[in-house]
Amino acid sequence: MDFMQKYLFWTQNADAKTKAELKAIEGDNEEIYARFGSELKFGTAGMRGIIGAGTNRINRFVVAKATKGFADYINSVPSAAKRGIAIGYDNRHKSYEFALVTAGVLAANGIKSYLFESLRTTPELSFAVRYLNCFGGVVITASHNPPEYNGYKLYDENGCQLVPALAEKIMDNIAKIDNELSVEVLSLDEAGDLIEIIGENVDAPYYEKVLDLRFDKSTDKNVTVIYTPEHGTGNLPVRYVLGKAGYNVIPVLDQCESDPDFSNTKSPNPELPAAYEKAIELLKAHNADIAIATDPDCDRLGAVINHKGEQILLTGNQSGAVILYYLLSRHKANGTLPENAVMFNTVVTSSLGDKIAEGFGVTTEKTLTGFKFIGEKIENHNKLGDKKFIFGYEESYGCLIGDFVRDKDAVQASLMFCEAADYYKKQNKTLVDVLEEIFGKFGYFLDTQVSLTFKDARGSEKIKAIMQNLRATKRTDIAGYELASTTDFSEDIEGFVKSDVLLYTFKDGGFVAVRPSGTEPKCKFYYCIQGADKAEAEEKLNKIKKEFEING
Repeated sequence: MDFMQKYLFWTQNADAKTKAELKAIEGDNEEIYARFGSELKFGTAGMRGIIGAGTNRINRFVVAKATKGFADYINSVPSAAKRGIAIGYDNRHKSYEFALVTAGVLAANGIKSYLFESLRTTPELSFAVRYLNCFGGVVITASHNPPEYNGYKLYDENGCQLVPALAEKIMDNIAKIDNELSVEVLSLDEAGDLIEIIGENVDAPYYEKVLDLRFDKSTDKNVTVIYTPEHGTGNLPVRYVLGKAGYNVIPVLDQCESDPDFSNTKSPNPELPAAYEKAIELLKAHNADIAIATDPDCDRLGAVINHKGEQILLTGNQSGAVILYYLLSRHKANGTLPENAVMFNTVVTSSLGDKIAEGFGVTTEKTLTGFKFIGEKIENHNKLGDKKFIFGYEESYGCLIGDFVRDKDAVQASLMFCEAADYYKKQNKTLVDVLEEIFGKFGYFLDTQVSLTFKDARGSEKIKAIMQNLRATKRTDIAGYELASTTDFSEDIEGFVKSDVLLYTFKDGGFVAVRPSGTEPKCKFYYCIQGADKAEAEEKLNKIKKEFEING
């Protein structure tokens, strides 16, 4: 069926509420195309879209279809249905409804599920899969996206987001389902023992594992921490863990309420300065040491440092570098740094982390964007027994310290970041001082990202054209800075699956990377610029950005 036939089919066969929503756009072919011209696909973090009726929107029918495809895969693997699937969800509109649909479809296919009693963080869902020995997991979340979005992420038996080879099997099953409106969904009552409600029995062991990560097990802490969960799932776990560890935590109270509209924050995304406005007000009012923010599903951590009367917002690259430096320094001092330690980050993450790891004799391995690839590497090395995971992080404010979770974990990150702040404060240093110390040892790196956003119906086609134009332009330099290499990950590159990513690496250090977002209608440009100091790096960055904006 073409997009108009799909639209008419839904208007004739969906439930009354969906029919009414679709009747309201009758005659608006551009809007109909936006909703039915394609289907939601699995990107870097699963399936994510605007809530609403249509095959290119997220709704109970699209969730049911995806779950049916997953269920068919589960039932093709012996004993998988009995092991079951853990299901978590965040504070967004429709999250609980979509979680119930997921459990109901699994039950209709004879598959056990473990459904959290209320909202939980994404990393705890990853933990639950491993802790309960489930065959996989599902979490309903759109992470840090605006309120109109929701999403659906699948996890394998290791608590890791599905890598492409496995996601393709699920997508093949989904593609065989002709009518998403007819997928069977059982209610909680109908499902009986096939749906088991979980909660504190998973919370307690998860918190215990997180608290075990501490180097400093005392509760004698000197730092004061401002914390905002941005209306999301981090409120209880982050405050609980930091409280148990002895930190003085002052919450941004009107951002602690679970609110799907994110009413009291200008943005729930820690990548954006607007997310910190109220936290910075409290930081100033209490003369606190740091302010931290977690995104709605609590897998990303952002931070502001109170430094010499200024409030300095760290990038994800910088906060990741500080945590890495602290971890490796403490391990080295304690004699607990494994000889075969390995750190993972992505091809768009700052080269600064690589330099830090090298300085401590730690190997760095690169992955494509998406923490699933880091989780996959952790599992592979564990099976081989050749390297010991020490840290993993992405530039997009996500990191992992303890591998009892296989996704980025802002509860872990919050604890370790606060511990670093306390450790260095006792040496009369702020974390900005520590960052400058890192630059002094390993070189100055300036990192930034620019995103081109296309919200119209044909945004994906425009992004595709940008990538095609870039590939058609052969470069030996950018703005006069000579390139060492250009890597096109859409081609066969050893150790990487094919992906729509271009990486330009400079001879004198740093890179520019370009990739379409896997979760939003954006084309992202990543700049990692190395210079002798901040002034040189800024001058170089401005020239390179200008060159790309004119000729890219």
